[in-house]
Amino acid sequence: MPEIDNRNSEKTVYELSAVGRGTNLMPECDVPKTELPGVLLRKDTETIGLPGLSELDVVRHFVHLSQRNFSIDGGFYPLGSCTMKYNPKISETCARFEGFAQSHPLQPDETVQGNLKLMYDLQEWLKEIGGFAAVSLQPTAGAQGELTALLMMRAFFRNCGETGRTQILIPDSAHGTNPASTTMAGFESLEIPSDKHGNLDLAALNAACDDTVAGLMLTNPNTLGLFERDIETIVRCVHDCGGLVYGDGANMNALAGVVRPGDLGIDVMHYNLHKTFGTPHGGGGPGSGPLGAGDKLAAYLPGPMVRRIDNAEKPDPGYMLFTPEKTIGRMNSYFGSFGVFVRAYAYILQHGAEGLKQNALHAVLNANYLREKLRGIYPLSHDRTCMHEFVLQGKIDGSSVRAVDISKRLLDYGFHPPTIYFPLIVPEALMIEPTETESKQTLDAFADAMKAIALEAVDHSETLHSAPHTTPVGRLDEVRAARQLKLREDDRKVKDNLNKA
Repeated sequence: MPEIDNRNSEKTVYELSAVGRGTNLMPECDVPKTELPGVLLRKDTETIGLPGLSELDVVRHFVHLSQRNFSIDGGFYPLGSCTMKYNPKISETCARFEGFAQSHPLQPDETVQGNLKLMYDLQEWLKEIGGFAAVSLQPTAGAQGELTALLMMRAFFRNCGETGRTQILIPDSAHGTNPASTTMAGFESLEIPSDKHGNLDLAALNAACDDTVAGLMLTNPNTLGLFERDIETIVRCVHDCGGLVYGDGANMNALAGVVRPGDLGIDVMHYNLHKTFGTPHGGGGPGSGPLGAGDKLAAYLPGPMVRRIDNAEKPDPGYMLFTPEKTIGRMNSYFGSFGVFVRAYAYILQHGAEGLKQNALHAVLNANYLREKLRGIYPLSHDRTCMHEFVLQGKIDGSSVRAVDISKRLLDYGFHPPTIYFPLIVPEALMIEPTETESKQTLDAFADAMKAIALEAVDHSETLHSAPHTTPVGRLDEVRAARQLKLREDDRKVKDNLNKA
């Protein structure tokens, strides 16, 4: 009996196409109809080459494609420094409330008081969590938060007449976007090395601090997953030379509710709402990188921000937009990623102060548990208590496998690979962040997979070199794929479809 091929969803939309097939169930037009200008109309409608598909064909095709994607809802996603944790579905529901989803940024303030109250409360909560004087919700990504902070520093020093401060100090354990943000803000970057313990080298920092320094960009915990033990000394050193300290708050997942960066002397810091506060992360966005500032820089925050108005004649307060006195201006056309604000608001409201603290403690506990499970199997970059993430070296004695081989093989075991080859200061880096949302059973299963792969690396190294074996496609030439993007169907298939027509 011949084998029946029923895998239509494996085929492209052109291979599924048939002449005369289609669906025309279009919704009624909800805006005034108008004629398109002739110049925009296609002259030859017979050779468009669009596939003929039923609605069921389309649904099955795209559902199947979606199931090929790895997602946090489908499996463990230990990308270090990215905090790919579970996103509560209640937050998604709240973001879809009609009053939020259907509002428009150009509406008069009096018609969106609920939206403004949410933004005001979120500003206040982030102020309290970070220990800052004020918070702006304007930046729409962590990297934009970095750039915004540096622009505020530049405005501050220009206002003080200190135009000679052109240097930004960046640790070699900082996030990779820091140097680019520095250049975009018109500063020069100077790298500060780490010491043997994974901390910022204090001697190198002291040597670099002079009257040309505008500030230090400090990721804490750093990308090695380590808390800067000498944080107060570091901040004091930069302040003593007249500089400012920017905190990269991307790793607040380890600190929220435990320590407030503002209390440590940080002058300005961005938060990643799309990491710390449970908003979906990845796939290109959306992101949100609100900025908290201390007394020195609060007046330079980008606007508009939200202010509460207490009126003795009304029982309920009102809310209005305002611009800080010395603001650097807008960083967005409107008010930031409002849908992300709603999700973060719901997350903070759901957990409360104690819940946020427990989340951070569990993130640190999970990382240290997994680190101990893998101790002795893979080399540790720094053998000390980590925060929310840790870094291994992807190499095994007696084997030629590398970090990329281990990562590809993990796909065969049903796990997304961790971040690899970052931070750059660790050879063959495997940067692992389990987050607080994963269970002990999941962590044990991941550790068992990593141990099995370590054994394979010695006895069956070719299995790793050629992995993955169970995914829809095998190992790709990723460099070639990045340089020679193919973003459309094969022209030959389009022509074949036209010929059939």
